[in-house]
Amino acid sequence: MTANSEIGAVFEAGEPAFIPYLVAGDPEYEASLEYIEALERGGADVIELGLPFSEPIAEGPTIQNAIVRSLEGGMTSDRFFSFVEELDVEIPLVCMTYYNLIYQYGSESGPRPFVERAAEAGIAGLVVPDLPAEEADPLRDACDEYGLDLVFIVAPTTRGDRLETIMEQVSGYVYVQARLGTTGAREDVSDQTDESLARLAEWDVPKAVGFGIKTGEHAERIVSAGADGIIVGSALVDIVAEGAESGESADAVADRLEAKARELKDGALRGAPSAAVED
Repeated sequence: MTANSEIGAVFEAGEPAFIPYLVAGDPEYEASLEYIEALERGGADVIELGLPFSEPIAEGPTIQNAIVRSLEGGMTSDRFFSFVEELDVEIPLVCMTYYNLIYQYGSESGPRPFVERAAEAGIAGLVVPDLPAEEADPLRDACDEYGLDLVFIVAPTTRGDRLETIMEQVSGYVYVQARLGTTGAREDVSDQTDESLARLAEWDVPKAVGFGIKTGEHAERIVSAGADGIIVGSALVDIVAEGAESGESADAVADRLEAKARELKDGALRGAPSAAVED
């Protein structure tokens, strides 16, 4: 599933993947389109797009506020799919949302209508933080039917049978949670990252680390610890929030996002084993 997928091909290319996250429609529809496209210009390899849900239990205040802005701007599931179709990007897009939205979409109960529409819009994969792997068979089947990857989050405490179940279900990449708690940029890199990556070493699926990555130096350290990619959300959402609060132009915010994306991608590249050999 991984090697043959659009997302899998990114990791097969052999360099660490930079996977940024923004909430679609934050702070408003047109500006958000520009911001997502700026991330690709800055070096993004895959982009996680948040489809806002009213009860985002895995998110810290930064992303919760972005979700509120998006919802207040009128974002819905159908508008999200239109948003994806309007984006002018060439890289894979992953939808990050909650299972209630997926399950209730369309006239037929269950995940299949959502997955079908996501595939039609151009979504390459899904991340569903509140869906236990033990209950994911219907979504896994729908994703297999329509060619989408299903990404799971592995926490520092995930072990034993639960870890086995997740790793049997996952495709595209596994989202390695660098620390316990909710999302949010941090000043340091968690010591739990090395242990988490070591625990997953036996599985041949790309490992992308998220939660707390803020700088190029963070990205370099995460990749040098063995990660195949980095996932960055709050540090980018902060830029969007600052722009919205100060009345900054969308073009100026897009430029800042592109620069931050380039910093993070360059940091990830510095951490790659090939970079160490060249040095």
